[in-house]
Amino acid sequence: MHDRAPTQAATVSESRRERKQRTRADLLQAALLLLKDNSFGSLSLREVSRGAGVVPTAFYRHFESMEELGLALVGESFRTLRQMIRSARTDTNPDHVIRSSVEILVHHVHEHRLHFRFIARERFGGVSALRQAIRSEIRLFSSELATDLARFPYLNAWSTEDLHMMAGLIVNTMVSTAEEILDLPTDSPEVEDEIVRRVERQLRLVAVAVPHWRSGSSTPSQLGR
Repeated sequence: MHDRAPTQAATVSESRRERKQRTRADLLQAALLLLKDNSFGSLSLREVSRGAGVVPTAFYRHFESMEELGLALVGESFRTLRQMIRSARTDTNPDHVIRSSVEILVHHVHEHRLHFRFIARERFGGVSALRQAIRSEIRLFSSELATDLARFPYLNAWSTEDLHMMAGLIVNTMVSTAEEILDLPTDSPEVEDEIVRRVERQLRLVAVAVPHWRSGSSTPSQLGR
């Protein structure tokens, strides 16, 4: 008897935890679906609760406010992408890293279109807390990339400032690429292929310039001295 009671209690607790996690996920997904055609600032708690199939009071068991829900969406939108891109950077061949990173980005945009559309709209949107959170996530993305870049030949001698500058260029290129893909009609594979080829060329151009960069250089004639 004494051995079975804790197991039953643990099962009940786990079941409650799973239900709570499922309801939280439903609220986030309901918000994303509503954000397909609306800005975050125009959403109401009641709309999101109704979309998730819960009463408004149940919302507060998961989020203190709509702003907190929005911040959770920002974190969720970036977390998986950062993990996947990080795995691509374990390769030491720059050309392979560029190709696999672009492939991962394009695949992720298609798999998570609602997340990326939300980020694309809200990084210049009217909710200050979300704009700041998105900027913070992009900075974190760049910082992680700068740390990984230091492993590559030539780059391991670069200053921290220069590594962060290069990482920022790469991340901004990827963000712009994601937004371009989002704006394409779903039946435009040829145009998407051209975008992919162009961004790969842009990133290779950055990689080719790496051995010639000298921190503090201000004109092309100073490069390579």
